[in-house]
Amino acid sequence: MKKVVFIISFFLLIYSFSQPIKVTFAQNIIAQNNSNDQVIKNAFNQKISNIQVQNQGVVIKLLKDDLDGGKHQRFILKFNYGQTVLIAHNIDLAPRINNLKVGDIVSFYGEYEWNSQGGVVHWTHKDPQGKHPHGWLKHKGKTYQ
Repeated sequence: MKKVVFIISFFLLIYSFSQPIKVTFAQNIIAQNNSNDQVIKNAFNQKISNIQVQNQGVVIKLLKDDLDGGKHQRFILKFNYGQTVLIAHNIDLAPRINNLKVGDIVSFYGEYEWNSQGGVVHWTHKDPQGKHPHGWLKHKGKTYQ
């Protein structure tokens, strides 16, 4: 009898581990954001630059365009863990986000450069020469690159 109970228990254990773990869409987003947060947090803490990053944050400040050299739309995003980052989006190479407001959520993919205020993300556009990874911004369902 003990042998039968052991065999049944063994097969139930194997069956339970063979079942796929169901992860909700929200859990996927939270896990992805936490991972992306950690990459940027580590880059800031270790003063690392020139790395490709992807994340999303809330617009907390709109800045005047930088008109020196290539024109850049600039705004500051805050992540849910408190760090801020300056987004410098080249509007000579990509469309401007015209309806951007404080409180909006913006997702991005670009290159992180360390600075003492939290860092700067640029290269949020396609590289016309194709030598650098293409970046982007996403705002209210529209992609800007």
